Amino acid sequence: MLLFSILTAAVAPGVSLLTYLYLKDRYDAEPIHMVLRLFVLGMLIVFPIAVIQRGMTLWLGEDPFVFSFVISSGVEEMMKWFLVYHIIYNHTEFDEPYDGIVYAAAASLGFATLENVLYAILQPATFGTLLVRALLPVSGHALFGVIMGYYIGKARFAGDRSRYYLVLSLILPLFWHGLYDYIMITVKTNWMWLIVPLMAYLWIRGALKIKRANARSPFRLVTREDQVKL
Repeated sequence: MLLFSILTAAVAPGVSLLTYLYLKDRYDAEPIHMVLRLFVLGMLIVFPIAVIQRGMTLWLGEDPFVFSFVISSGVEEMMKWFLVYHIIYNHTEFDEPYDGIVYAAAASLGFATLENVLYAILQPATFGTLLVRALLPVSGHALFGVIMGYYIGKARFAGDRSRYYLVLSLILPLFWHGLYDYIMITVKTNWMWLIVPLMAYLWIRGALKIKRANARSPFRLVTREDQVKL
């Protein structure tokens, strides 16, 4: 019973955040099976990522900067980006900019959810530690996914500028993820004074990107306010 409670607490944050982001699609919700497919695939890449990161750590060492921006965020964000790009970028269901956010967040939260479950099983997890992980690593992966998906969504409909936005869709989440990891590794005390403002900034930035992506939907209905302006 205790194990079930711990696993439920480990899974709930990722599923809740994905549900929230899915429901924020105001105009053309994606097929559930496609979203779940990216979520499950995001879970499955945990294992190859762990192997790659272990090998790179043995090769490059544990320098905080290298570990944060290359071994940790570099490998994880590149694998998630590769997954989203090759599975969904040219799919017919990818028909509005916000879809990029949904699918990238699904892959990111699948990864974060299994990572959280493994942490709960392998470490002596308490409700407090799981709550902190829900507020920080899990929501962090969700926000990195929102940033990635926002620019993938822009690339999908940007024509000649698509390559530019695809580069941003990888570089920006990699940078923010690396910065998060670097703070957590190097700041031994009072790290909350840096992490909380960073997370607040990313949440605000993520909310703005969600709003902008929805506003560019080709399915956007003309509101009464728009009709008055016309």
